[in-house]
Amino acid sequence: MGLKGNKQVRKNKHFIVSFLHALQGIITLIKDERNFRFHLFSSLVVIIFSVYLKINLNEWLWILLALFLVLLSETINTIVETVVDLFVGDKYNDLAKKAKDVAAGGVLIASLFSILVGLIIFLPIILQKLN
Repeated sequence: MGLKGNKQVRKNKHFIVSFLHALQGIITLIKDERNFRFHLFSSLVVIIFSVYLKINLNEWLWILLALFLVLLSETINTIVETVVDLFVGDKYNDLAKKAKDVAAGGVLIASLFSILVGLIIFLPIILQKLN
């Protein structure tokens, strides 16, 4: 299977192996990335809030899109940071900083989109319940 000293170096040939590697990637994100854990917890809170407010199917689709975009952008940000660190190590590099800043900016854009979707969906429901 392309093992080198118990480490896989070639492409997976079986779906189950690929799936297990992907699962390990998600576990690594949860264990090692504070911001990913924050976004995951925030997503859980939003999902519970959405159930409580009984949002409709269309609103669910927008909420889930927003949540998954944030989690996906945080995943990509982690990939960029890891690869940049692999190449530059502990040395400062302007291009490395640019790559990391842009990746973090992507997370910020996704987060702002998520907040906007939440306001559009939840604000009218909350205001209606207050009246």
